[in-house]
Amino acid sequence: MQLRPVIQLRRPFLALFLLSCSAFSAFAQEAPSPDASPVSNAPDTSQQEDRAATTLRVNVNLVSLYFTVRDKRGGLIPNLGKDDCNILEDKQPQKIKNFSAEADLPLTLGILLDTSGSQQNVLPMEQQTGSAFVKRILRSKDEAFLVSFDVQISLLQDFTSNPRSIEKAMDEAQINVGGGSGGVPGIGQGPVPVQGTPKGTLLYDAVDQVSTDKMRSETGRKALILLTDGEDQGSRDKITDAIAAAQKANTIIYVLLIADRGFYNSYSFGGIGYSGASLMKRMADETGGRMIDVGNNGKKMEAAFQQIEDELRTQYLASYTPTNNKLDGSYRKLDISCKGDGLKVQARKGYYAIPSPEDSGQ
Repeated sequence: MQLRPVIQLRRPFLALFLLSCSAFSAFAQEAPSPDASPVSNAPDTSQQEDRAATTLRVNVNLVSLYFTVRDKRGGLIPNLGKDDCNILEDKQPQKIKNFSAEADLPLTLGILLDTSGSQQNVLPMEQQTGSAFVKRILRSKDEAFLVSFDVQISLLQDFTSNPRSIEKAMDEAQINVGGGSGGVPGIGQGPVPVQGTPKGTLLYDAVDQVSTDKMRSETGRKALILLTDGEDQGSRDKITDAIAAAQKANTIIYVLLIADRGFYNSYSFGGIGYSGASLMKRMADETGGRMIDVGNNGKKMEAAFQQIEDELRTQYLASYTPTNNKLDGSYRKLDISCKGDGLKVQARKGYYAIPSPEDSGQ
């Protein structure tokens, strides 16, 4: 709608006078009495706000779990129903509200690439096989990003639906050998020195930071894939911090354990040797994922990526309102079981009952 030009008024003074009178009359009609309560002319949105608040509270109190089920031979089970599975929270049975098999929900995928010196001989294999995996799994409605970690944590490619962007960033990743720690590859002083501790592979810090900064604000299916030997050197965070961050972000962690055993034969790290496998298995198990040991074998790595792809496309989503409705930040243990001969459920071991900013008054 266009306003008529003022130039069309033939009697500007009279028009201005009439306009002033009209405005005064409108003000007199709308102006409230000095003793009256303030009146707002804004549209009434209270009902909309009430509906939004109700929706928010329902979403906050609803716990959603993604999980996979395998038979005793390790095969994925794709056709279970709501009545086939049970959920316990802190050993208390919960009533499942929604249950569905999810293969096509959007997927948020983060790839964490270990570029410390210990990966020098296996990085080309990681780049080739990882790029092929992203090409296969990433669809137009999915998003992925790529992070490298060594003496520092670097975002090589932010969220994208284009697998070529991930492939390009992965191909450009380089080993960071650091420096200042006796010449051991990958061990050096990072941007935030830790007194008395060589800083070389910030694995736990990377998982914590990515889970908190990249994954926590995302919705739907979320997974991190770590390509690493599992050795952490110099992180401020502990493995428990990394696991907690992933759980709070409702993010599954898969670890492809890629260890060049020859490297550890040459550098024993004070006689400790290689010890990453058990810790990486713990991280994956606690978040509902898996650790797959591929060593430095390209065929095993291809098979591992295929297993992850199959699992992410054969997931169940179950949701329930917990009987313990306190949002007190406490950790709740979860146990999911499904009926059937030897069926094994792969799911996260628990969650944190964290209040939203609205519920906590922040």
